[in-house]
Amino acid sequence: MSEDKPNSTHFGYKTVDADKKAELVAGVFHSVAAKYDIMNDVMSFGIHRLWKRFTIQTAGARPGMKVLDLAGGTGDLTAKFSKLVGDKGQVVLADINDSMLKVGRSKLRDRGIIGNVSYVQANAEALPFPDNHFDIITIAFGLRNVTDKDAALRSMQRVLKPGGKLLVLEFSTPQHEIMRKVYDVYSFKVLPKMGDFITKDAGSYEYLAESIRMHPDQETLKAMMQNAGFEQVEYTNMTDGVVALHKGFKF
Repeated sequence: MSEDKPNSTHFGYKTVDADKKAELVAGVFHSVAAKYDIMNDVMSFGIHRLWKRFTIQTAGARPGMKVLDLAGGTGDLTAKFSKLVGDKGQVVLADINDSMLKVGRSKLRDRGIIGNVSYVQANAEALPFPDNHFDIITIAFGLRNVTDKDAALRSMQRVLKPGGKLLVLEFSTPQHEIMRKVYDVYSFKVLPKMGDFITKDAGSYEYLAESIRMHPDQETLKAMMQNAGFEQVEYTNMTDGVVALHKGFKF
């Protein structure tokens, strides 16, 4: 984790006390929760659905498995996993933000997804689950908001079963200069205006754009996962690296 001093961390481009970041991030997601799905579609032109579909395919969930959808938000991945693991499987949608959990629970229950899904408000840095519990853990667009990413990765490694798989889907670093320039203009000029128009909250989307830039790049995150104990770590760039899917195993 990049820090300016031991007890500080980044909130977007600002330096804040480490123990304040979770509260600040919570404020962002309390603000945007109700319009989160709409904004995802608008921001990514619907491409986020393809990124998530690839994540589901890579996960390889099978009937009877236990899956943790961490920072699961409004439940897009949970809904897919629920069908794949079946009645004998279990999916836990965990999120640190109560507003996001409520939106996700309401959305999935409206779709009749109830039998094998449970909801837990949890901090990724100290997951409240037993050792060696889950077959698969996914965290989609959530790791960059975690204060101590190294602690979170160690916590995920602890609760995975031997042979289990972690998938981290996250915004990353575009591979080509022209894409980086286009992406910067979009992120800092267009995105906040979209946020203001749809959610009346430009500030939260300015933070989200800044948080993407402060997130570790592909190779740095790969090394962090290896340092947390994951093996056979590799990543796949999507949309020129605007998003990357990192995969690692616990053996």
